[in-house]
Amino acid sequence: MQNSTDAMRNSNFWANLFKPPSEKSDLETVLQSMPPFKDVSSKYLKLLLKLFHDRFYSANEYVFFQADPGIGLYIIREGEVQVTQNHEEIKNHELARFVRGDFFGELALLDNETRSASSMAVKDSHLAVIFKPDLDEFIEKYPKVGIKILRGVSEIVATRLRNVNKDFLSLYYKSMENK
Repeated sequence: MQNSTDAMRNSNFWANLFKPPSEKSDLETVLQSMPPFKDVSSKYLKLLLKLFHDRFYSANEYVFFQADPGIGLYIIREGEVQVTQNHEEIKNHELARFVRGDFFGELALLDNETRSASSMAVKDSHLAVIFKPDLDEFIEKYPKVGIKILRGVSEIVATRLRNVNKDFLSLYYKSMENK
């Protein structure tokens, strides 16, 4: 019995499963700098902070895998996370690296699709996560604030899509020059 208790205490899976809501020290400052939350008043921001949970990942531990259900938005409080995507010909193609103050997984807040990429802690990492069902409930309770949050998530998606379009066109024109 002692060995199984020790194993549970040392397992990130069990530690993350039973972790209490996130401490709110620097998280409020980070949220205020993010498009989804920058226009939310401090009253509602404090309510939102109660919905965030701490998660801890060891270096080389996956946060989620490509094709997993999209369940939440992650904010890096400490550490570094790499986002990769598998494709038919390319395994683990790096799409992005995120560090303290960065966030990822925002598409999960908009749809019920599976993850389009995998994410893995590059270093020991401390993340804050808000789960989609919790945010959905908040938005139902406070729809005017919810519109601001969803507008901010849309800004992120639009910005990232514009960057992908720009990169695509740049690569396309370079490939045409090399013909």
